[in-house]
Amino acid sequence: MSDVTNAQTPKGVAEQRKTLYQLLGRLPDRQRPITVKLVSREETKDLITEKLLLDLNGLEMVPAFFTIPKKVTGKVPVVLFNHSHFGQYAVGKNEFVKGRPEMQSPPYALALARAGFAGLCLDSWGFGERSGRPELEIFKEMLWKGQVMWGMMVYDNLRALDYLETRPEIDAKRIATVGMSMGSTMAWWLAALDERIKVTVDLNCLTDFQTLLEEKGLDRHGIYYYVPDLLNHFTTSQINALIVPRPHFGLAGSLDPLTPLKGLQKIDENLKKAYANAGVPQAWQLKIYPVGHLETAQMRQDIMAFLKKWL
Repeated sequence: MSDVTNAQTPKGVAEQRKTLYQLLGRLPDRQRPITVKLVSREETKDLITEKLLLDLNGLEMVPAFFTIPKKVTGKVPVVLFNHSHFGQYAVGKNEFVKGRPEMQSPPYALALARAGFAGLCLDSWGFGERSGRPELEIFKEMLWKGQVMWGMMVYDNLRALDYLETRPEIDAKRIATVGMSMGSTMAWWLAALDERIKVTVDLNCLTDFQTLLEEKGLDRHGIYYYVPDLLNHFTTSQINALIVPRPHFGLAGSLDPLTPLKGLQKIDENLKKAYANAGVPQAWQLKIYPVGHLETAQMRQDIMAFLKKWL
């Protein structure tokens, strides 16, 4: 039986989004002004890379990389890229411009630029240049203050969308989000909450919450992942149904313990029904590859093809 029970009417979806956002704790004002400082600018034959310092949340500055193809005419589509976790807190946004062993080459910044896309990647709370404090310490302090660490991460990325809309080079009607692992979860949460994201690609973290519970797999995900009271309101399928009818591509490894196969099958069944009911069955795709928690060459090829088709 499908657990996608969201009323797929504009009012019903709006109410669901409001509820989902409210579960994210005490968040800063969504309308607060954003300021930006250009730290550096580098050019290669393929792309321009700007290092930025953004005031998104009023609590701590957010370092970011913005990239754009070197030779462009007119406004370009953009990918909000969400970095992964891997317990490697120093990496953060460097994954976007420098890559990582678990992912394919070239790094996404260059791959996207060669395909004609701009890109933006932030350091999440506790990562990259924001990695001065342990993740658990950040989580505990936020909990005391009525904040949710995942909520604060999501908030920064939602404000990143606001920032992207101010960039004169960007076609704000062609925004996608892509991420692996923790970044995968960020991708589908962002798209569920904000319709400005037109295309969603999540790699290796489309996890069914109930199946994870059944398989006693909660320790497979970091502390940041857990949102108080979430399961009393949403399943994974119900959150992802808020992305319908926008194009959404999920990729997973059959040997990946973070995304149990039974759960993937449940989500796929539910979202196939939701997209079919919306009249766009082709806009949802889940592909499962015979690998663990990593990106293969075939996955990269499939991701770039999906972005080129839909963005």
